[in-house]
Amino acid sequence: MDIQRNLLIVALVLVSGMLLTEWVKFSNAHTEQAAAAEAAEIAAATPTAPAATAIPPTTGTVSPAADIPSLQRPGEPPAVPTTTDAQQTITVRTDSLLLDIALLGGDIVSVALPRHLASLDGHDQPFQLLEQNAKRYYIAMSGLIGANGTDTPAGRPLFSAAATRYEMKPDQDELVVDLQYATADGVTITKRFTFQRGEYVVDVEYLVTNNSEHPWQAALFGQLKRDNRPDPGAVGGALGIKPFIGFATRTTDEPYQKFTFADIEEKPYEGANKGGWVALVQHYFISAWIPSADALNTFSMLKTAAGDNIARFTSPELKLAPGATGSIGAQFYAGPKDQFRLRQIAPGLDLTVDYGWLWWIAQPLFALLFFFATGRLRIGDWELDIGAGIGNWGVAIILLTLLVKGAFFHLSATSYRSMAKMRKLQPKMLELRERYGEDRQKLSQETMDLYRKEKVNPLGGCLPILIQMPVFLSLYWVLLESVELRHAPFMLWIDDLSAMDPYFVLPLLMGASMYFQQKLNPPPPDPMQAKVFQFMPIIFTVFFLFFPAGLVLYWLVNNVLSMAQQWVITRQIDNAP
Repeated sequence: MDIQRNLLIVALVLVSGMLLTEWVKFSNAHTEQAAAAEAAEIAAATPTAPAATAIPPTTGTVSPAADIPSLQRPGEPPAVPTTTDAQQTITVRTDSLLLDIALLGGDIVSVALPRHLASLDGHDQPFQLLEQNAKRYYIAMSGLIGANGTDTPAGRPLFSAAATRYEMKPDQDELVVDLQYATADGVTITKRFTFQRGEYVVDVEYLVTNNSEHPWQAALFGQLKRDNRPDPGAVGGALGIKPFIGFATRTTDEPYQKFTFADIEEKPYEGANKGGWVALVQHYFISAWIPSADALNTFSMLKTAAGDNIARFTSPELKLAPGATGSIGAQFYAGPKDQFRLRQIAPGLDLTVDYGWLWWIAQPLFALLFFFATGRLRIGDWELDIGAGIGNWGVAIILLTLLVKGAFFHLSATSYRSMAKMRKLQPKMLELRERYGEDRQKLSQETMDLYRKEKVNPLGGCLPILIQMPVFLSLYWVLLESVELRHAPFMLWIDDLSAMDPYFVLPLLMGASMYFQQKLNPPPPDPMQAKVFQFMPIIFTVFFLFFPAGLVLYWLVNNVLSMAQQWVITRQIDNAP
């Protein structure tokens, strides 16, 4: 009756199944990425039409595919702007953001992140988060809708700007970019973008002066519109990680609720919440609209007729009497998943760093990892800065693994003692199998008698390992979700802990450590079990070839520490009388 062995096999099969599932996702991600790259190359090779000429700033354009929401009331005809086909943009550069803003509608059609490179190939190309080209369609739209709204499904306003390029100077802490628009009846609208040094948050505000003779009212909407192309940051090397990509929001019932693109295609989402936010989440980065925290905003997610995915908010209407002025606005975030900063921006926005149901274990682990690397301990909104950290995230992973192993030292020792005692009982176990091999009931009874006589618990080696599994799985998700590890070097050839080891040294060392650790365990008496265990190091090595180096480093260090502890305990048991 080898309960321990059977439970260990079940645990290994479950882990193998999980890894196999991830591997299939990796392969799918690579296939989709290759298809997207091929489509981009074909589109790039296709001749494009000449650029349109400039037009007056008060002219609009018909945009039937804009998917603009409507608050139109019965009997109130919409104000349809004049039509044209112009596409003009202005460029805004700060120390954190590089944006293109379309004068048509004032939409943000491109966002690159100078502080986060696309790759470490030496080209210093910033990571592209939002873009509107043959490779990907992913933009942030905003406008005014309602009785006097300038944005309708039939057309968008065409703003004017004082310059085509704006750049934050070294001595500037704030950069303001104004777009101007005037309606036929004299209402002047300024769409203002305010940028702060070091920030990924943009304040988007509409300043309205009602110079007409009639009351004016409109609501603000903001939306994220994206096609179904794969996450550009999810694939690395031959295969790669394909984590969650989709929308997320905060509801009245749930602080964090996420939706895949397939979810909203099956059932569009609608809801209302005071404050709130809506975000598009991908690996390491997010974009999000954060409307006024004091207003009751409505949120929706849907699939358009063209197959694009939209997540939007709509604020309450701004009402202005003739001659009055007013403003309405929201914040837009486009940047890394810095959970400490996201928590400051809006409640629940930091939950886009998704650790799953084990978040209550993962959060303290990340806090410790961050502390080792930076010297700053962050707990909620509280932060302690001791001045300096190690500065190397690979070393921080090793220290965190040491700390976790230390916390489970006595529990692991109990497990290894049980395994060592079981190993020492193998000759007697084989003898019982030979004697009572045909009588399963008698063999089970004699085996339990042997356990009682030798004071061995058959579950003693398995249960401590199962208890530790949630902690190790939590650490797995911490290392997978932490943008801090992206492009973070370790040593020698490991210059990116979020990418696979280019020379497969760490996975091979991990497989070797798993093999030698297996030799310390009692050999399975059943030949089939023995074959399964012989192939486990090979199977895990193959899976880990394509895992991020940071995850493999953690697993390798954990294996080496476990092997050292198990070897010492096994020697003690073997040498005991």
